[in-house]
Amino acid sequence: MGRLEDLVNLVAKSAEGVEFSTFQIGTRVAEDLKEREEALWRKYSLEAPEPIGREINREVGRMFSEITGKEFSRERPEVVFILDVELFGVERVISPLFIKGRYRKLERGIPQTRWPHRECGGRGCEKCNYTGKQYPTSVEEIIGEVMKEASQATNYKLHGMGREDVDALMLGRGRPFVMELSSPLRRNLDLRALEKEINRRAEGVVEVEELQYACREDVRRFKEVRGHKTYRVRIRSLGGELDEEKLKKVLSLLPSSPIRQRTPERVRHRRADRVRVRRVYKAALEELEGSEATITFVAEGGLYIKELVHGDGGGTTPSLSSELGVPLEVLQLDVLDVAEESPKEG
Repeated sequence: MGRLEDLVNLVAKSAEGVEFSTFQIGTRVAEDLKEREEALWRKYSLEAPEPIGREINREVGRMFSEITGKEFSRERPEVVFILDVELFGVERVISPLFIKGRYRKLERGIPQTRWPHRECGGRGCEKCNYTGKQYPTSVEEIIGEVMKEASQATNYKLHGMGREDVDALMLGRGRPFVMELSSPLRRNLDLRALEKEINRRAEGVVEVEELQYACREDVRRFKEVRGHKTYRVRIRSLGGELDEEKLKKVLSLLPSSPIRQRTPERVRHRRADRVRVRRVYKAALEELEGSEATITFVAEGGLYIKELVHGDGGGTTPSLSSELGVPLEVLQLDVLDVAEESPKEG
């Protein structure tokens, strides 16, 4: 306890070069010290003794706060300093920085997140040109690399409110997302300037807007929210020309039927194989040209639209294909809107 000032100086040294406003102190106490402490508790029959580690945390935290003006926080510390009183050292743990916003994806063939090469598992091989990646880039990388550079983070991870297929566009207001930045040295960022820089470097492939600071609870909420999504789908009949009257009738009836959908085989490598029940809120024919049609769907989050169209070999019932009685294929899919709430009835 006579070396508390030395411990405070160690913490101050460890804090150099890091932007933060809240902190927490933790202490590792040697086992022999714990044993001596517990022996004293027993000797004097102490009912509610305070461990020495807790006293060190409080005193070092108080002194560090006085000399730096930083605020001690038990709930949301931006940095945690862990003291080792035996080795007389400090371990610094920087909490992640979360930034949320919306992104639009304006080019096909780009996945939402980094995708390890299937054959080598991300290790790198001749087929992936030793990049370890299935695709050259992703929405996550396009946004994350700029944020990583600005915050001086060690890594990043994109959490999206759902995801679009690699070959689909994400249009309209964009998809809500949270970027989690690991161990950032900078937290006070100019988000408007960051937004502009991301869009400049993306060169029209991806656009972001509405950037603002977020927290871990936002990530949890994004994973739980189902809401609804609006899609524009270009389809083709493999059984000849489509009958406009019949197609409109089938589309009008889809919202009245619960859609039972088994996880498509194409995504079972990352999704549990089970049957989900989802809803179509609206289905409207936009254009019909012979065997091809453009349809707009408003559907509950979690409904796979491609499988709603072609049926996935009976994995989705009812499907547009099964109700029309003709095989269908999806030529093009665009996401027009992602909303956090379900549409109002009526």
